[in-house]
Amino acid sequence: MNFNHEPDGFHYEGIIIRPPSEAYSILIQVTLGCSHNKCTFCGTYKNKRFAIKPDEIIQQDLAFAKKYCRRQDRVFLMDGDALILPQKKLTWILDQIQKELPWVKRVGLYANRKSISAKSDEELAELKAKGLGIVYYGVESGDDDVLTAIRKGSTNAKLVLEGRRIIEAGIKLSVTVLLGIGGPQRSLEHARATGDLLSRLDPDYVGALTVSVIPGTPLADDMAAGKWSPLEPSKILVELKELINATDLSHGMFLSNHASNYLPLKIQYPRDKAEALKVIDAALAGKVPLRPEWLRAL
Repeated sequence: MNFNHEPDGFHYEGIIIRPPSEAYSILIQVTLGCSHNKCTFCGTYKNKRFAIKPDEIIQQDLAFAKKYCRRQDRVFLMDGDALILPQKKLTWILDQIQKELPWVKRVGLYANRKSISAKSDEELAELKAKGLGIVYYGVESGDDDVLTAIRKGSTNAKLVLEGRRIIEAGIKLSVTVLLGIGGPQRSLEHARATGDLLSRLDPDYVGALTVSVIPGTPLADDMAAGKWSPLEPSKILVELKELINATDLSHGMFLSNHASNYLPLKIQYPRDKAEALKVIDAALAGKVPLRPEWLRAL
């Protein structure tokens, strides 16, 4: 196919999402959907059948970025778990980014336990050498009972094992956890087990989101059937406090600044841990205002 024609835009299909920290990145959709696509709380990819996008489409998107995105020095590869791509395909994409967008300083993507486990240590090192700088890893919980209930397809031990392999390959790891996903029944167990998981992982970044019930998802069905219920804001704060208290990181940044959260926090571990716990106590006492529902906009 001839790529000399004027590119007319990126070839995005369906709903696309990216981490908050990739807001100003060049977004290249290299897969459609998520290869797992079974998590009970997630409705993002329910209308997409997982597929790998053709080379020619990716080349066209890179040609568009080469012409129009010269002020953006990061690339984020979508959709849900681009690390699942075969190694030959993924290294080709990284090579093309270096060739066509030589000013790009970092490439990031989503991954899950399955996609990491499919790569050898040597393959992860190769991806690092070719420009993969950060992996966003949705663990959601460290509580095995919660992980089973939300159909995460993994266990605490496996999540830690695979996440550590990313770090040992020299790639930055950003871990996402979900406040409230255990409901009232598993709230404190979820918080403590997740803090333990984060402590053993010791990632570069942690992003805490508050679960939102998406219509049409199995979680919404469970809520309608009375099998699961959301936590009220004060209970979310208690859970957040328990999670932060149970988390010990050597250097990482803990963030709860996502739009879904009631109390935005930015915690540099270990320095800011004690102060963050004081802020949560103040919020529980009504001395620090929470983000109102209309501002959560979810």
